[in-house]
Amino acid sequence: MSEASQRIELLIKKEGLEALQNSTVMIVGVGGVGSYAAEALARSRVGHLILVDKDVVEPSNLNRQMQATVENLGKSKTHAMKERILSYYPECQVDLIETFFDRECVSILDQKIDVVIDAIDTLSAKMDLIQACAYRKIPCISSLGMANRLDPTKVEVTTLDKTSGDPLAKALRQLAKKRNYTRKIRVVFSSETPIKQNTIVNPDGTTRKDRIPPASMVFVPAASGLACASWAMNQILKKVQ
Repeated sequence: MSEASQRIELLIKKEGLEALQNSTVMIVGVGGVGSYAAEALARSRVGHLILVDKDVVEPSNLNRQMQATVENLGKSKTHAMKERILSYYPECQVDLIETFFDRECVSILDQKIDVVIDAIDTLSAKMDLIQACAYRKIPCISSLGMANRLDPTKVEVTTLDKTSGDPLAKALRQLAKKRNYTRKIRVVFSSETPIKQNTIVNPDGTTRKDRIPPASMVFVPAASGLACASWAMNQILKKVQ
């Protein structure tokens, strides 16, 4: 076994390591949650990662996103994340799709994908991705609201119907009901009550998020990203158990 993967193989055996090396995971949204998911999967030797995002690294990302450094300001998040991954795992195939996901680009799912991680902020796009994965029988896990929180120990993997107290989860349940979508939706959820962030940061912003951005630190988004990655890994390992 190679020294880089030795500790992994000791934990999940040769068959598990080979399964990860031969697998493909798509991560949609490479911000606070998605960047940590990508980091965890790459360090776990997943052989093929597909990163989907159109944003660039901004100063406001420096407090919580894995690829956000002063040197990377203005660079696309996907490119910055790819460079980071290849710096420690050069054998990894990292494909980039620089777009914001919506129902117009569901065709990006028409390839070999073992698991999808949904780290999208936009509600309608989130539901579009969940439905597109279900149609293609691709296992998918969705990260719910992680902003305005501080406690990483309140993050858990569950299903959407078992969540409470999260405004994003409530809105997603309502949208699923409106679309008559009745399947279980696997999610990463924080049971911590979010703080109310009403401070206007940019009065000229065109959206509420621009004017009153959510408060965030690294702890909870990172915990969600790691939980998403762990779930994705376990879906892959199930095939060899």
